[in-house]
Amino acid sequence: MISGGGTGGHVYPAIAIANAFKARFEDAEILFVGAKGKMEMQKVPEAGYTIKGLWISGLQRKLTLDNLSFPFKVLDSLMKSKKIIRRFKPHAAVGVGGYASGPLLRMAVKNKVPAIVQEQNSYAGLTNKMLAKKVQKICVAYPNMDRFFPAEKVVLTGNPVRKDITELADKRATAATHFGLNPDLPVLMVLGGSLGARTLNDSMIQNIEKLIDSNVQVLWQCGKFYHTEMQEKLAKVVNNGSVKLFEFLKEMDLAYAVADVVISRAGALSVSELSIAGKPTIFVPSPNVSEDHQTKNAQAMVESNAAVLVKDTEARGSLIDRAIELLKDEEKKAQLSSNIKAMAKPNAANEIVDEILKLIA
Repeated sequence: MISGGGTGGHVYPAIAIANAFKARFEDAEILFVGAKGKMEMQKVPEAGYTIKGLWISGLQRKLTLDNLSFPFKVLDSLMKSKKIIRRFKPHAAVGVGGYASGPLLRMAVKNKVPAIVQEQNSYAGLTNKMLAKKVQKICVAYPNMDRFFPAEKVVLTGNPVRKDITELADKRATAATHFGLNPDLPVLMVLGGSLGARTLNDSMIQNIEKLIDSNVQVLWQCGKFYHTEMQEKLAKVVNNGSVKLFEFLKEMDLAYAVADVVISRAGALSVSELSIAGKPTIFVPSPNVSEDHQTKNAQAMVESNAAVLVKDTEARGSLIDRAIELLKDEEKKAQLSSNIKAMAKPNAANEIVDEILKLIA
């Protein structure tokens, strides 16, 4: 049983763990538990798995009707989790963070089900910190996580990512054809997450002519919230076809394969994927996340000279200039690529499956 979600940073690692378990045990039954109305309720069935939804959400920072209903949601989710566990009878439960993993794992532990938490970020989330004393193992993506968790429970596995990203060799020519790009010109990829990022989109649209004038080709994932707006604004620019705008990039393996430099938010999943892809990266951490964990994720890479960091507040003025500068600097690109690749953990999903098996053996 796998629980959690809310964002791609939780959902995709969860699916990767399930896929790794299925690859080893074809007949295994895997049930997901998520939060109603969140992206896991769509993405998990698309990946071929069954999911049950809990009526649960997070606490808002200000007084809202949602906050008043929060205690009732928790009670309802605990009761429903108990029923799901008793019916499914799991051999193990895995929590990947997000609203649903709290009540599900709490009831799993209470019902003597062996449990593992998977923490994606360099700064532990509240749900996982609360569960740490109850579960048997905590799989983490960064060193020194005993700051947050009991040291004897911590296992450094890395973050699980989709398998196709680990196999990028010899895909550049195919990728260039797929996206209609010139394989002899530099490619900048811009990733704001599945929902998009206002700062990155504004930085792009305000400086798009600099990129076109520099003969830089662009794969730009602007997110579903901004797609129509960015389409309209891009249509007013003299675009020679070198700027490819997407709501969401589905063929991520091809996108990574053809990209020479990547601009990205610093969510845990993005950091892990870019490490495995070995791409020179400029991180622009989102300031709109709990405990500023994206900045901490990015700083962990910068400290190892494995990435460049541009602050969100400075991005509109300097981000594209930095990107063009990096695209021209072959030595810096090679250095960043080598260092970020050295931090990759490509076997994370299988190592987490190993830890699950130890608990149920």
